[in-house]
This record gives sequence, C-alpha cells and structure tokens, in this order.
Amino acid sequence: MRKIAQISDLHFGRHSEAAAEDLLASLRDTDPELVVVTGDLTQRARRAEFIQARRFLDRIDQPKLVVPGNHDMPLYNLLRRFLTPFAKYRHYISPVGVIEDLFRDEEIAVLGLDSTRRFTHKSGRISIEQVSLLRRTFSDVPPGVFRALATHHPLGFPRGERPRKVAGRSALALEAVASVGVHLLMSGHHHRALSGDEEIGIGAKGSVLILHAGTAISTRMRGNEANSYNLVRVAWPRLSISVMARIADRGFCESDILCFQFKDGRWQAA
Repeated sequence: MRKIAQISDLHFGRHSEAAAEDLLASLRDTDPELVVVTGDLTQRARRAEFIQARRFLDRIDQPKLVVPGNHDMPLYNLLRRFLTPFAKYRHYISPVGVIEDLFRDEEIAVLGLDSTRRFTHKSGRISIEQVSLLRRTFSDVPPGVFRALATHHPLGFPRGERPRKVAGRSALALEAVASVGVHLLMSGHHHRALSGDEEIGIGAKGSVLILHAGTAISTRMRGNEANSYNLVRVAWPRLSISVMARIADRGFCESDILCFQFKDGRWQAA
C-alpha cells in the first residue's frame, strides 16, 4: 500500500501558525510515502512568505512534489510578474521538490504540471507541450502501477458537483489522461474538498477520480469548511480517500472517507 498526502493552498502570509504545526504533526502520524503540494504556497509571492513556506517544507521528512499556484506569482509588481514571475518560487521552493516534478516507484507514478500563466493571473492553462509531456511520462508506466497527475487549477469536477472554472485546454488534457490511463487528478485553487469520478475519453469509455483539496492552513476558508488535507491510500486496484479536517484542540482528524475499486477501466464505489 502507498499513502499520498495532498496539501494545498497554504497561503503563507495569511495562515494560521497553529494549523501549520497541527499539519506537520498529522503528516508525522500518517507517514505518507509522498506529500503532494498543489500550489498557492504564499499569499502575495513576497520574499518573507516564501521563506516561511520553505522552512515549513523543510520540516516535512517525506519526498515532496510541489507545483506553484497563481498566488505564487507577484500580483502588484507587474514588471516582475511578466518578466520573472517565478524567480522567488524557483529560488526558495523548487529545490525541495522531486526531480522533474515526477515521483515514481514500483507501485505509484505521480506527475506535477504547472498550470499557472503570467498573463492570466487567476486562471490557469495547460500547454500543448505539457500535454505531450503527460503522454510521454505515463506511456512507459507498466500496467498495475497507479498513475496520478497534480495541478493547481482543476481540470474537471466530479459528477454531480456544480462546475466551476477549469484550466484552459482541460478537454485536451483529459483526452491525454484517458489515453495513458491516469487514475487520479489532484488539484486545489477553490479551497473546497471534493472527490468523485468523472467519465473521460472519446465516447466516455473510462473514468478518472477527481480530487480537490481544501486549504490546509490558510485563514481564507470557504463557507463552513475547516482547514483540511487529503490522504489517499492506494492498494491497487483499490483506493480510499480520507479528508483530514482540523478540529480545534484536536488537530487534523479523519473525516469523510470514500472507497473505490478500479474495474474494467472504471472507478466504482467499493
């Protein structure tokens, strides 16, 4: 079995120190094989915020796959945003992540793609080159190995959920996801914990699990949602998703749990 912890939308500079300490304690307890960070590590891409984020990441012992979010680009300094939008991110954050944004062992393969774009600050987009990279990366992954893709901006929404804005070229990316058999999409951005399957591929011949994360430690929460992160347990062809929600004075506790089984190219509730 492999465990993947997905944390997202940390927003250092607009975060809770107590929640950050609780999150570190929970990651020590759950001890995942991989921690995936799906963007927005900072609130305003300031140097002090990146330093805080780097110190936090350095305290996580597990391998980390990190992708940036739109908040990790300068908002008000337009010259920096257009010329060197990720200079501080690359200096402080990139060195702590896995090489080439890919984690792979004998049971799981997880790829991270940067969906942010300097000219569309809030919205995201997947490039043609990234779609090609996605195809190349997973094309030689052996059958029976679990495949996951991490982005900041969602590529889709689970069935039954109210759709919101997704990254540009999501339809093209989903066709590639279907063709190479990616099983799980992880994203953040909307500060809401959602999970479920969606039909994909030409003629919807398969399905993919879609997993959105809430904000792990930020005070910028939505509605009644608490700070949370996702804990994915993979025992192929079975998978479970636990929302680890923060409760005052108790830290992060297992909340909603969903279980799935992959059969005949589709995810089914187990």
